[in-house]
Amino acid sequence: MTSRSLSDRLAVCSWSLHPASPGELVARLEGTGIRRVQLALDPLRESPEVWGRTGEMLQQKGITIVSGMFGCIGEDYSTLETIRVTGGIAPDATWEQNWKNIQATAVLAEQLGLKLVTLHAGFLPHESRAPNFARMLRRLTEVADIFSAAKIALGLETGQETAPVLVELLQNLKRPNVGVNFDPANMLLYGKGNPIEALRLLGPWIRQVHIKDAVRAKTPGTWGQEVPVGTGEVDWRAFFATLKELKFTGDCVIEREAGNQRLGDIRQAREVVEKTSL
Repeated sequence: MTSRSLSDRLAVCSWSLHPASPGELVARLEGTGIRRVQLALDPLRESPEVWGRTGEMLQQKGITIVSGMFGCIGEDYSTLETIRVTGGIAPDATWEQNWKNIQATAVLAEQLGLKLVTLHAGFLPHESRAPNFARMLRRLTEVADIFSAAKIALGLETGQETAPVLVELLQNLKRPNVGVNFDPANMLLYGKGNPIEALRLLGPWIRQVHIKDAVRAKTPGTWGQEVPVGTGEVDWRAFFATLKELKFTGDCVIEREAGNQRLGDIRQAREVVEKTSL
């Protein structure tokens, strides 16, 4: 680890705060006590009249953008099956529009001076021999290359596949600018394995981590439940100890996507990090 403590590398996902404008984002970030943010880029692309000066405004307020994030159109998170079919860049029906959006997003990210952007790539075939594996590899290569040209790294969000499947994809991809945004809660929400074991396996590729907690589903094939950090099944002491073993020096971004006490839950997550990451 570097001299910067893990708590000094904390940030907050902008979408966790549900801001309707850059000014609202600033106010809510200040309410968390954290002045570093992972910024959702879709609002900037979709509503430049509202979000066009976000970078300038955050800079004026002394808030650092640590990374960006973009989503894909047509995603349906109602069930594990619907997101498997509709998620990310995998579906043919939405690929053309998503590819246009991704190209515009890469330009935005470069203008903001970002060095890392993350995404849910979508369902990765569990066998490299599967007919849609080559197609997914080709699309990911195209996305990786457009960000690489802008000197930006990509972080693939963990969750929809097991760690070994993701490792195989990364090895086949052969794109040094592509790594992983590791979310321990997603491993539980999707029922894809032990977060600490997955963290060790994916260690060489981890560019950023999300601080989020969850409990596994009691019924296989259904969603687990996201809960406030420190109240779920993620072993945070082991998590931070493993990050230290891996010599991880990237950012740790608090994400809260459920509940209606977002500011309180984010402050609680910060406290958990500060108490258990020593």
